[in-house]
Amino acid sequence: MKTLFWRMLVIIFLVLAIIGAILPGVPTTVFLILAAWAASKGWPQVDAWLLKHPKYGPTLRNWREHGTVPRKAKYWASGMMFLSGIIMLFTKAPLLVKLFTDVTMLIVAIWLWQRPEPTKNSLRK
Repeated sequence: MKTLFWRMLVIIFLVLAIIGAILPGVPTTVFLILAAWAASKGWPQVDAWLLKHPKYGPTLRNWREHGTVPRKAKYWASGMMFLSGIIMLFTKAPLLVKLFTDVTMLIVAIWLWQRPEPTKNSLRK
């Protein structure tokens, strides 16, 4: 039952990452990091596949080993959160929802920019 739970999470996060690769405003890397985390708990084959992926593997390995986030990912995530926050202000959502969402994204952006960036050597692994 526990393995099933982790595998379901992996599938959900991978689907969200695929959606994020297609739709602007939806993150890809965050969901891949979450998928790798869930896979490490209950689906070792998918965890290994993600870590060896030619495009996303180095980013995932650097996150796992050093907690680093590439500058390009920081720019994209911050830009998308900013754009989402602006769009949110023009919705019919209650003011408290707008404030909560925008403040949450601001806190995430601040946290994100405090993460170290990978070195050139760590990207070659």
